[in-house]
Amino acid sequence: MPGIILHEPEIPFNTGNIGRTCLNAGASLHLIEPLGFFLDDKHLKRAGMDYWHQVDVTRYVSYEDFLQKHPGSKIWYATTKAHQCYSDVKFAPNDFIMFGKESGGIPEEILVDHEDTCIRIPMMENCRSLNLCNSVAIVLYEALRQNNFPGLMQNGNLHRLNWEEK
Repeated sequence: MPGIILHEPEIPFNTGNIGRTCLNAGASLHLIEPLGFFLDDKHLKRAGMDYWHQVDVTRYVSYEDFLQKHPGSKIWYATTKAHQCYSDVKFAPNDFIMFGKESGGIPEEILVDHEDTCIRIPMMENCRSLNLCNSVAIVLYEALRQNNFPGLMQNGNLHRLNWEEK
């Protein structure tokens, strides 16, 4: 399953929501410090609902720390500055997808060395960015779709009633 990396996230609501998305998608969540909140923040837990304690989350003191603990891993860098669209690349099952902090994205010092693995979500020309939670969901589910949603429930059921057989 893919891993989601948040580089210096600032807003606990976003990180909680992303944690919930990761759990439901079977993805791991990797947080690169400094964080703009504490992991016991009530807003983080509220956004993550009762799922937060189940999220596969790992913290790193820096981007370099992450790289040292995951040598040779493929990382896709989600940025509005990329040349290629997220839907034009081929995600492998164990790739990582990095997103930057809400106020500034991934630092250009990181991006400049990874031009070939930078991806973007198409937007209107005069818009700066999408909400971080939405961006993670869009790209993560494309990566899962490309890999046939490994391990995820394919059919849903009603809670009280049953679908009619046809």
